[in-house]
Amino acid sequence: MQRVRTNKPGFYGKGSVEISPGVEGEGGIRRCAISQDRLVTQPFEGIDTVYDIVEYSARTHGTRNALGWRDIVEIIEEEKEVKKVVDGKEVTEMKKWKYFQLSDYKYINFVEVKEAVSEIGRGLLELGVSADDVFNVYAQTSVNWQLMAHGCASISTTIATAYDTLGEEGLTHSLNEPNCIGLFTNAELLPTLQKVLTKTPSVKYVVYDGEAKQAVLDQIRAIREIKAYSIADLRELGKGKPMEPLEARRPKKDTVACIMYTSGSTGNPKGVTITHANLIASVGAVFTLLGHHFSYDDAYLAYLPLAHVLEYIVEMSMLFIGMPSGYGRVKTLTDASVRNCKGDISAFRPSIMVGVPAVWETIRKGILTKVNGGGTLKKSVFNGAMAAKKANVPVLSQIADSVVLSGVRAATGGRLRIALSGGAAVSRETQEFLSVALVTVVQGYGMTESCGMCAILPPEMMRFDAVGVPVPSIEVKLRDAPDAGYLSTNTPPQGEVCIRGPSVVSGYYKRPDLNEDETIFTKDGWMRTGDIGQWNTDGTLSLIDRLKNLIKLQSGEYIALERLESTYKSCNLVGNICVHASQDAKQPLAIIIPHEAHLRHTLQNSGNGNKSVDASGSLVDLCNDPKVKALILKECNAVGKKNGFKPTELLQDVVLTPEEWTPESGMVTAAQKINRAKIAKTFEKEIKEIYKAQ
Repeated sequence: MQRVRTNKPGFYGKGSVEISPGVEGEGGIRRCAISQDRLVTQPFEGIDTVYDIVEYSARTHGTRNALGWRDIVEIIEEEKEVKKVVDGKEVTEMKKWKYFQLSDYKYINFVEVKEAVSEIGRGLLELGVSADDVFNVYAQTSVNWQLMAHGCASISTTIATAYDTLGEEGLTHSLNEPNCIGLFTNAELLPTLQKVLTKTPSVKYVVYDGEAKQAVLDQIRAIREIKAYSIADLRELGKGKPMEPLEARRPKKDTVACIMYTSGSTGNPKGVTITHANLIASVGAVFTLLGHHFSYDDAYLAYLPLAHVLEYIVEMSMLFIGMPSGYGRVKTLTDASVRNCKGDISAFRPSIMVGVPAVWETIRKGILTKVNGGGTLKKSVFNGAMAAKKANVPVLSQIADSVVLSGVRAATGGRLRIALSGGAAVSRETQEFLSVALVTVVQGYGMTESCGMCAILPPEMMRFDAVGVPVPSIEVKLRDAPDAGYLSTNTPPQGEVCIRGPSVVSGYYKRPDLNEDETIFTKDGWMRTGDIGQWNTDGTLSLIDRLKNLIKLQSGEYIALERLESTYKSCNLVGNICVHASQDAKQPLAIIIPHEAHLRHTLQNSGNGNKSVDASGSLVDLCNDPKVKALILKECNAVGKKNGFKPTELLQDVVLTPEEWTPESGMVTAAQKINRAKIAKTFEKEIKEIYKAQ
């Protein structure tokens, strides 16, 4: 594997250091060792707002490639037969699948980014958009998402974010709560928008990219006096206008840059109020902590939703650093999902990539599916290479790397150097597997309320069970959670993670009930995260639990649902999982979507005692087969035992379902986090039957 050539061993000293001792009920305050004297508030003197980043990057990085994209050349439709479950019965129907043929990457440079932002800013001023107005961004991650957001930031207009997968209800809420004057969207989302515009009276302007149907535009304009413009029209409108009014509207540090709506799994999403100063502190933290790892040779693949704070802050950091960002789509990332061209990863060849655990699980299981499909010899060669690499056997590990594993890396463009996993806990198995086979995968930990930044694991401190050291713009302390036995006096110290610093926001939009709630924001400026953390001897932080996902079983013992899930998810037979337990249960159970390719491969494998199961049967039949259930239960619990789970943490039983969980069905949020309440309600009958029999 290509070594990270930017490592600085010893750079982070003790990782984190205690800057003041603990008091009763909580541990000492800790900071990153490299910022122990002062928390970072900005990357450099003079960079105070998001607009300063646009100016700085144009001045510093000039005509280098900044933002890249691919045009859709053609949409190719293929018809396939699919099996579906309707009212408990399996039906076969023909379904059309869309594949994209895409152009090569095209780019605009840093100077052109600044020019486009200026045109959009002047266009918005021409429309009469004021500094008190809020402009919504409801669109896929793209170059235009960024240009529109920066255009608003340059004239002190706050943006509100909305995931492009939001349904009508969520979109209505994110437009109405801040009384949005307008929004930016994609042409293909206009029909959804049209349905909510009658319920969102404050909206006067719609800006879109892509090819919009004239009929849809006419219908939108007919709802009331709504003006609809393509982004090209808006830029044209601003192009000839004077620059002076822009200067009068530049933001200040405490100007609200963004109301970012969290992908809440219960009720309406909360809007997190983020100032320019919060964002700049986060960019400064990334630059201070990881700046030496980035060079002009690097390239970043951007495909996660920009409405998610992780992607939002990473892309802002890349703009500052001068690294080109190439935009991709989840639907076109791999070669298998496109036609007559390469997928985004192999076309762009990134060296830096960020993903959520679901992405890394998919990549790992994709590699294994390919290996398993290549026959016994290929499988044993691959396993031998992995073992040699893991054991770091001299010569043998280099041969394994260059002969066998280089083929795995070629599928991601062959240049990947560093990958960051964030959004939730990634299982140790997956992190270790990918770090050996593909690229060093480090973890990070953050939330919208901290601008995505709480802790990041630098590659120099690589380990498999930590989310990293506190980022330089945040300080951390652990607060005792005595009911569950997590105490700052334990060895190692444990407790609820509390954060404070310039990256941490001061509250939620129009939610005084939450902002004055001492269980969230304390009077002395700390935010209680609800996550249970543990300090390790090297100064790193591990997340071991979540307060609200702690369930007390019949025995009086607590189990942590999220921790169990992240481990059980690494079982090859699991596609997705929700661990469930009630207070009268002896053990948890799990609702599981099987990983179809691995399940069929395992069933076909002769020595497993499951020969009586027809591996070619429909996934519905397999999910209903008691032998398949027993197999998946056995394999999950084997993973649990290997990870040292106590008997109360092992699964009592499993419920199998063939249907994918999507944001549309409400089973997962837009950020792909499972919606426990909805899943438990959907499978209420099966859960009751299992617990009745215990």
